[in-house]
Amino acid sequence: MSDVERIREELRRFAAERDWDRFHTPKNLAAALSVEAAELLEHFQWLTAEESANLSEVTLSKVRLEMADVLLYLIRLADKLNVDLMSAATEEIRINAAKYPADQVRGDARKYSEY
Repeated sequence: MSDVERIREELRRFAAERDWDRFHTPKNLAAALSVEAAELLEHFQWLTAEESANLSEVTLSKVRLEMADVLLYLIRLADKLNVDLMSAATEEIRINAAKYPADQVRGDARKYSEY
């Protein structure tokens, strides 16, 4: 069993023990995921690039937990929609490699549609 599968099973048990499964609709999970991503972003708001790369231990600890929240909601959403996240991630990397050929975009952060 992969780490993602193990966490998926833990989340299933966690929700079932609390009778929360009925609240875990794709819409609600997507909304919760967005809220957690915003909470993650809040820790970086107003920081310079250098500051964001050198977080204090206290802030990094908070960021770490927000990242975990994002991951957990994403795994739960994928479970509800029967999406294999690892397969989807691999596919997305392949798609992005085609959109952004390294020899053409190296050092350029523009979107592929801007070339």
